[in-house]
Amino acid sequence: MDEGGVVMENQASRDTPEEAGKRKFMRYVFFKAAREWRSLEEGKKSQGAAEFLAALDKYSRALDVRCYSLVGTRGDVDFMLWVVAEDLAPVQEFVAELLATGLGKHLEVPYSFLAMTRRSKYLGSHRHQGQEGGAEEESRRLTKYAFVYPLVKKREWYKVPFAERQRIMAEHFKIGHKYPSIKINTGYSFGLDDQEFVLAFEGDDPAEFLELVEELRSSDASKYTERETPIFTCASVDPQTLVRLLG
Repeated sequence: MDEGGVVMENQASRDTPEEAGKRKFMRYVFFKAAREWRSLEEGKKSQGAAEFLAALDKYSRALDVRCYSLVGTRGDVDFMLWVVAEDLAPVQEFVAELLATGLGKHLEVPYSFLAMTRRSKYLGSHRHQGQEGGAEEESRRLTKYAFVYPLVKKREWYKVPFAERQRIMAEHFKIGHKYPSIKINTGYSFGLDDQEFVLAFEGDDPAEFLELVEELRSSDASKYTERETPIFTCASVDPQTLVRLLG
């Protein structure tokens, strides 16, 4: 599943100052609880969980934070926090404060991804609610699941003429339009993290997302994909449920 292209053909293809000002950071932090957490005496566990929830509530008032459990969907992570913010400093403070809590001292971070929002250069004047590769706040409807993964494209993709890349991506978008209940969030990571993009798809039905991915595998854009793993199936939960599922 691909979106992308950082090569700009002319000044008109770049973000306007207004568009650039609307960009936000998207931070995906995946946590794994150490085995020792589950064997703690209940008093210490309850206190540690309460500290964690208090820090989460404190920062959720200023940041757009969403909680997802991966207990039962992956073996190497237990939960994920998806944070959208205008600046990185409060995100750093947020994660640091979480890790300093009683629960946080028993957490590891096996994966984390950083990206920024930006309107796709291949869309032109096209508009399609929820499938434009952005993360506009007003369109962020909470769904049951988020499917998150990093993406790296083959270098030859950027050597393909822009008009041809736009044709290829038009086919890509057309397939996505067949699944209107799946919301696409594309984050751009060039120079910010190891990957080039972070894709997050939101939906209520994993089977529908499975069908979308399978169909996209046959698109021309797919052959330019270098890597799109690991893939995380994340179930939306409230903070209290997130902690409870840690045992």
